[in-house]
Amino acid sequence: MKIPSFLIVYRTLIVACFFYSGSGPAPARAQQTKKILDLNGKWKFTIVDRTEWALPQYDDSKWEEIRVPSTWESQGYYGYNGYAWYRKTVQIPGTFENKSLFIDLGYIDDVDEVYFNGELIGYSGSFPPHFQTAYTARRIYHIPASLIRSDKGNVIAVRIFDAQGEGGIVNGDICLREEVNPVPLDIDLQGVWKFRTGDDPAWNNPTPDASGWFDIIVPGNWENQGYNDYNGFAWYFKTFRIDEDLKGRSLLLLLGKIDDINEVYVNGILTGTTGNISNDPRKIRYSDEWLRLRVYALPDNILKYQSVNIIAVRVYDGGQGGGIYQGPVGIITKEKYVEYRQKNR
Repeated sequence: MKIPSFLIVYRTLIVACFFYSGSGPAPARAQQTKKILDLNGKWKFTIVDRTEWALPQYDDSKWEEIRVPSTWESQGYYGYNGYAWYRKTVQIPGTFENKSLFIDLGYIDDVDEVYFNGELIGYSGSFPPHFQTAYTARRIYHIPASLIRSDKGNVIAVRIFDAQGEGGIVNGDICLREEVNPVPLDIDLQGVWKFRTGDDPAWNNPTPDASGWFDIIVPGNWENQGYNDYNGFAWYFKTFRIDEDLKGRSLLLLLGKIDDINEVYVNGILTGTTGNISNDPRKIRYSDEWLRLRVYALPDNILKYQSVNIIAVRVYDGGQGGGIYQGPVGIITKEKYVEYRQKNR
């Protein structure tokens, strides 16, 4: 598939950084990242599909090399449609340990999954048998700080499926980026969440085994993750543990920006809403809520400090993009957040 010319123009990644008003959602001010490591050039490459190719210990020394970004058709695989994998080992200096890092893979044709040191950190589109392309979506995925190894090589593995035409990591400035002055989260909740479309009150406190739920990357539009053109109700949930040293502290839950309106439950208890989210879609009203940061207080008496906690988010989207589409997503003490806000007015 061909990438539209307006998408080929390089755009600087913006990651949202927000300011809490103390009375509800606040407007967001975007903040840029900076490029820290160039990943353009030669990557290891092979066709077909095997799950073990995501593992960092896999020996890819016999794979051929291919240029990135570029179509694989222009590098000896003319007419090939199907699965392929890319791998690259990168050294990340210790100065970037515990930093907020992202991998920018530009544009991929058609569908991808990205693994960092063996862990899934992002995907776009939907693989067969429920194929859905995401070739117009720019791939920018957050790398959890816990996965970064500054003492040895880090393995990036990219699984791709192309249905027709051109395939591969086809365009963009492929690199690692560091978020400049990120919100200093105490608990980072970005990454893989559980997700399902539809609406059921019982989903406000799902069981941790996630039966009937599917993986989705947060933040990220659900349209780019296999739910193209879906409008209506959907639910997200994620489990987390909280350290005893945060007990008794005033905590805030940041859920970034959500399209369009939502309710939030923690351990089955409603802790916040944004917008008029009626059970009857005919009565739902919304305007610019999709531009507003979600900031919710977490009462200490609803949190569990010796077992698993569950955050469930009920979302209603009325059209176009949907879901928890922009960060930051995590938990932070109120004191730390107020200090951050005062420094960044």
